[in-house]
Amino acid sequence: MIDLEQLLPILLYISLIILVIFLIVLIIRLIKTLNRVDIILDDVNRKMIKVDGLFDIIDRTTDYASSISDKVISSISNAINFVFRRKRGNEDDE
Repeated sequence: MIDLEQLLPILLYISLIILVIFLIVLIIRLIKTLNRVDIILDDVNRKMIKVDGLFDIIDRTTDYASSISDKVISSISNAINFVFRRKRGNEDDE
């Protein structure tokens, strides 16, 4: 019959072989998962580049609209100041 000194190393070797096989399978699955994640990230990156171009166009358009509105408000403000200065000047002359 097999005594304990012979049985324990055999059990240890069998458990190590099972552990190594399990780890190999786990690593293969992780590599496949990482490849899928890499493909998804590349796709998201390409889409973000397209959206970034769209946001750049929107940003330029809002900057242009803001500069036009600033010019219009500035000219209206200058016209109002010109009218009030002229009225004050006429009151001082009298």
